[in-house]
Amino acid sequence: MNVARRPLIAGNWKMNAGGQDACSLALGVVEAARRSARVDVVICPPFTALAAAAHELWESKSAVMLGAQNMHPEPAGAFTGEISAPMLKDSGATWVILGHSERRQIFGETDELIARKIAAAIRAELHPIACVGETLEEREAGKTLEVVERQTRAFLDELGKRPGFGVIAYEPVWAIGTGKVARPEDAQEVHAMIRGLCASLSEELAAATRILYGGSVKGDNAEGLLGQADVDGALVGGASLDAAGFGKIIDSAERLAEAAERG
Repeated sequence: MNVARRPLIAGNWKMNAGGQDACSLALGVVEAARRSARVDVVICPPFTALAAAAHELWESKSAVMLGAQNMHPEPAGAFTGEISAPMLKDSGATWVILGHSERRQIFGETDELIARKIAAAIRAELHPIACVGETLEEREAGKTLEVVERQTRAFLDELGKRPGFGVIAYEPVWAIGTGKVARPEDAQEVHAMIRGLCASLSEELAAATRILYGGSVKGDNAEGLLGQADVDGALVGGASLDAAGFGKIIDSAERLAEAAERG
């Protein structure tokens, strides 16, 4: 963790907690995050719960921020079933996850489409969490850095237009929802490569961009991952559905940030 970049812990609820449960979970996260003064926290409920969760966050006067899990690159039009950036903003969202491996693997989203979405999010003043990551087959073939570099380069120019506005999340596909997690040193290797790609565009982009790790992050492994020099936070899946467990991850980031401040 680098004291120059404020840690970010984001919870991706996926297709869970779409109604009243979302309000209860949002309030649980608000309570869990009260102890933290050095960490940014984002929750990303399903579309159907965004407005309700936004209301709970506003009522509680919490610093917890709201994000969505996907969006269409066009601001409006004949795209049945899709959600646009202006709609997300109207619902209270200020962040959006884009390019998640489930969107790539299950729904066939390409690097080019994801780059269009990221550009659209930035134009709409939505902070993108741009996801990259390799499959198990790619990892076993020794192609991790090659795949992640290709995915990152596809949208890097867009992030370069607003250094620090967007976030990159490295999520090895083989670690998402499997209980497997990259070793801290393996995560650091990929994060360092991503930061190097940012530096190739500008030192400002490299210094300002927060790079998150995602993939079976839990309270008992978060500290080791977050303690790496180029890991600036976490994109949390299953563990974000339990406010207390999510709070433990936030607490780990808070302790590390406090220690970094002390030098």
